[in-house]
This record gives sequence, C-alpha cells and structure tokens, in this order.
Amino acid sequence: MRVIGGVALAGALVVGMSACSSSDGGGSGSDSKCGLKITFFGALTGDAANLGINIKDGAKLAVEQYNEKHADCKVELVEKDSQGDEKQAAGLAREVVKDSKVVGVIGPAFSGETEASGPIWEEAKLPIISPSATRTSLGDKGWKIFHRGLGNDASQGPAAAAYIKDVLKAEKVYVIDDQSAYGAGLADAVRGALGAAKVGDDKVDRNVTKDFNPVITKIKASGATAVFYGGYYQEAGLLVKQMRAAGVTATLVAADGVKDPAYIETAGKEQAEGTILTCPCQPASEAKGNFAESYKAKWGQEAGTYSDIAFDIAGIFLKGIDEGNTTKEKMLNYVNGVTYEGVANTYKFTDKGELDPQYLKIWAYKVSGGEIVADQEIKTQ
Repeated sequence: MRVIGGVALAGALVVGMSACSSSDGGGSGSDSKCGLKITFFGALTGDAANLGINIKDGAKLAVEQYNEKHADCKVELVEKDSQGDEKQAAGLAREVVKDSKVVGVIGPAFSGETEASGPIWEEAKLPIISPSATRTSLGDKGWKIFHRGLGNDASQGPAAAAYIKDVLKAEKVYVIDDQSAYGAGLADAVRGALGAAKVGDDKVDRNVTKDFNPVITKIKASGATAVFYGGYYQEAGLLVKQMRAAGVTATLVAADGVKDPAYIETAGKEQAEGTILTCPCQPASEAKGNFAESYKAKWGQEAGTYSDIAFDIAGIFLKGIDEGNTTKEKMLNYVNGVTYEGVANTYKFTDKGELDPQYLKIWAYKVSGGEIVADQEIKTQ
C-alpha cells in the first residue's frame, strides 16, 4: 500500500516532480508527466448545478495549487458539464475517453449519470472517483474502474433513520422520493431502516412535480411528525414551502442532495428553519490545513458540500501523476492500491471501489437562522 500525505498540496503533492520527458506529453505510450489531464464530470448548469460547481471548484483549487508549483510541467483540469442529466452522460463519457491524455475522472457527480456512463469508463479502463454519487448498487456492477470517496446510501440511509428515531423521537414518518437513481436509492435505505415508524410512502417526478399538495394531503392524514425526502434541493424547497403553507409542521429530513443554500432560497428562510440534512461528509471547516481559507480566498465564498472531498480526489490523481502513473492503466492500478491522507478524510478503497468502512463519516446538519450548520456526527458503527 502507498501511504500518502495530502494535508496540503503545498506539501506532499508538490514534492519530487521530475523534469519533463522530451516525448509528446501524455499519449497512452508516453512516460511524460507534462500535459496530462484529469476530468471533472458533473452538473455545472441546470437544476442541480450548485452541487456540481462545489465539486468542480474544490478540484480546480487543487489543480491550480499543483500547477503553481509545477509551472514548467502542468496538469489540465477538463470540465464536462453533464447538467445532471443521465441521458447526456454516455455521450460526454465517450468524448472524455477519446483523449489519451486523460488519466482520471473526478466524478461523475450524480448516481444516475454514473450508472449510465459506467460501462464506457470500464471499457476504456479509465479510473473514476466520485466525490458524491451514493447509490449503493453502483458498487455492485463489477466495474474495476469505479471508486467513491464517501459512504454510500447503505450507510447514509440507516444513519438518517437513526437520527429520525433517536434524536427527533419521531414515531410516525412519511417517506417520499423523486424517482431519480439517487433519491429512490436513498429513500429505499431509509424505508428499510425505519421499520414500523414508516406510516406513509410516496413518489414524485423530479422533472415534472411542482405541486406537492396531493402528497401533503396524505402527509397530514398520516399524522407524521417527520417527513423524509429523497431528492435534490430545488424540489425539497418547494415541498417544505408548500407543507408550511398547508399547516403541516412535520420536520423535513433530507440528505446531501439538499444540502445547499439554494434549498433555503427556494423554501424561504422561515419555512426551511429546523430542516435536518444528512451527509456522508464532515463540515468543510473541519478540513485539515488551510483548505477552508484557501478556498474562500480563491472563490470568494465558503467551501460547499463535497468541495473538500473533490480537492482530495484531485490530490489522489495529482500525486499519482507525480509518482509516474502517466497512463490510465497505471493510474488505475495506483488508485486501486492507494491509501491517501487528505484534508477531508483518509481514502482507501475496497475491491468494489467503496471507501474503506473505517473511514466512513456521516453528519447531521440543521437549518438554523437561515443557514445550514453542523448539528452532530452520526456514528455508523
């Protein structure tokens, strides 16, 4: 196993870079570290763009810090905007794998697009590390190229259910999902863990449903004191806004797909107050080194959900390049065996590409005073 320090790119990531090879700079047969590429793959536009931008900006910070120290031998970050649309994912993936200089992918960001593009990455033997795709079944596809830098829904779902039952003390819970690969998978994990506490169940269409009142009528009739929503921030904001307008006071509980300030903007500050959001991520303020300060200085705002994990994943690929893994095949072998000390976590992958269970982190966050603040860590073991 390689044990690598990644607390700051100014440290471990920037040490030991050899001079550039005189070869052409990154083809599949080249040993050059210069001109190689890693790709960000996720939504930069569309309804869920904020989540993708958080990830892209974390990765871009890592690459820019690296290139500042290697001005004569840079790595390029290629940005692919999927719009969070799994229907576009395969076509974009085919564009990426045609470029022999690409040795790793940060993403795909969402579960649906990961599922749709997975066979293409697998055929190309191009390693992917997602900082945010949590659908449990992604690890059961048999893909050798698949990795994720966080816990999946099999850990987050039961943790959310435990919080609902043990902290909120809710005895009646209504569960809703948006039928996306992410939302449905997460809600299924919550349903299974709630047991008899689940008193109602429903599905909505993320791409169609804007009027939640038919579902809200059922919530009211069920007597639920908590509602779990599996989906993304914009629809969750509409749901809780309409719940409050209808006089439903049940606590809304959602997960990482809703953990974005845009949720509060959509819902309204007063309506969003008290919402609980789980995430297989620690607060960005807990990141080691000067990550939080560097991110804010670069982007003019606090790090968002998964920005620090994306920074670390970029760091894994950058250190891999630094160690001479200049082809996708070499990089895949490197990632499969790596143990990497990052700013957000330690990364080591199982043979299914899952984050080693000893490094899982699940946190609960709360909307308080119009902001999303850390509430408590939820123990997974």
